[in-house]
Amino acid sequence: MHTNEEILKVLAEIKPGLHPAADDELIKTGLLDSVEVMQLVMALGEEFDVEITPADLREENFHTISALCAMVNRLEEE
Repeated sequence: MHTNEEILKVLAEIKPGLHPAADDELIKTGLLDSVEVMQLVMALGEEFDVEITPADLREENFHTISALCAMVNRLEEE
């Protein structure tokens, strides 16, 4: 099981200086734009060896660090 801290580490590589809390909104507040979300998809897939499919590209999977962590953990179990 991965942790929020591991997800934050990947996010920091994409957007240095961004340190959101686990439940901070990432998309609605503009902390991440669409290009950064796609960079995050690629980085998470590579870092955790998971395949994030178009079906996974739903806002609820990306709205917080906690949601990202839950998605990665679910994909690893599949």
